[in-house]
Amino acid sequence: MKIDDIINQQRIEEIINRVVFDEKKFLDIIEKSKEKKGLSLEDVAIFITAPQEMSDYLFKTSSWIRREIYGNRTVLFAPLYVSSYCVNRCAYCGFQAQNHQPRMKLDSVRIRLETEALLDMGHKRALLECGEDPSHNSLDYVLSAIRQIYGTKNSKGDSIRRVNVNIAAGSVEDYRRLAEVGIGTYNLFQETYHQPTYEKVHPQNTPKGNYERQLFAMNRAIEGGLGDLGMGVLYGLYDWRFELLALISHAQYLDRTFGIGPHAISFPRIQQAGGVEFMPPFPVSDDDFLKIIAIIRMAIPYAGMVISTRENPEIRLKAFRIGISQTSAGSSTVPGGYACPNKGKKMLKQFELHDNRSLDEISYELLVKGFIPSHCTACEFQGRMGKNFMPFAKSGNIKNFCQPNALITLKEYLLNYASIATNRLGQEIIEWELSLLPALRRSTTEEWLRRLDRGEKKYFYT
Repeated sequence: MKIDDIINQQRIEEIINRVVFDEKKFLDIIEKSKEKKGLSLEDVAIFITAPQEMSDYLFKTSSWIRREIYGNRTVLFAPLYVSSYCVNRCAYCGFQAQNHQPRMKLDSVRIRLETEALLDMGHKRALLECGEDPSHNSLDYVLSAIRQIYGTKNSKGDSIRRVNVNIAAGSVEDYRRLAEVGIGTYNLFQETYHQPTYEKVHPQNTPKGNYERQLFAMNRAIEGGLGDLGMGVLYGLYDWRFELLALISHAQYLDRTFGIGPHAISFPRIQQAGGVEFMPPFPVSDDDFLKIIAIIRMAIPYAGMVISTRENPEIRLKAFRIGISQTSAGSSTVPGGYACPNKGKKMLKQFELHDNRSLDEISYELLVKGFIPSHCTACEFQGRMGKNFMPFAKSGNIKNFCQPNALITLKEYLLNYASIATNRLGQEIIEWELSLLPALRRSTTEEWLRRLDRGEKKYFYT
């Protein structure tokens, strides 16, 4: 494997410098994107060069593609931090080893309490996160934590149904062990594809300082049996135009080489972290951030697109409209922050949040704005993962499963965890959305909804 197989930095810089805006080409590529087959790097470069007044074309098209692939459902999850110990010294991260604020590692009892707290909010998906530290956060510890999360039930008998993972790059054998324990999506962000910048913000005498280890991790993950992969860059470290083209190039390489493109793409922007003085050298404006989201929805239409509570509610709502299909809600970025929030305030955070609303408040807003809050995990149980997931997503057929499953899991949430206002509005939305389903799909979905009313635990359509 060579770096140039995945990302040819010289070619990307040449495209950025060469391509100039052409309105006819821009409009032709808008129409091309509606075929939902992706775009070339040169196509994307035309979008990058477009003046701000052309953004409405991008936003309307990306919104249309989002609904064509995934409908109007928005999947909800919460990060579950199990340890803030880390040996790396990433310049931008609150967990970096040189930050001397108090750290926390959760034992099995506290992991159970955190999981119960998430379940009592209504969550069914968790994203396990921890720093890289072989002594504190060994793979054995991570696997034990995953088993603990899956094995925990709350007083209503509910459990987390999908544990996604965001941990450091590993070996093929590491990934085999993660596959065996049954994780959902394996997330690993390149942070920046620009190698000189990567090496500047990740000291090379630390594990994460190895650019190639990070870049080729997805190859090893696939070889180890993981098919659902999550990608992303940390916007603000380098020129967003370069990062955008590089990320798309990486996604195209995976799809071309393995037949597995990214299951999810995340959009973190640098936020302040306690105890760390780091100013992003290439800050990304709100306008450019939304433009990035729209372009990736058009260039990689099949991917789930994720935004976190790093962003404020206003930006998040705009992002939902133009392409985002998954979001964290009611989040904490400190180990122990759900079960013991007051104690968690004194502990080291990875970064600051800008949307501190509860899961119920975010669910209510989604309903008001025409989205279905979804807790669906049906694809994992039905085997729609990795290569098996790609044909459903690329064709847009996945929407036929997403809509009924979103309604069923929304109903489950309303029955057990929602506030009175969210419950009332959610029931109205369910009735309206049922009326839009084809007759056979509607009747089957209605039957599962009735079973939920009778107390059954069936929670997905198919």
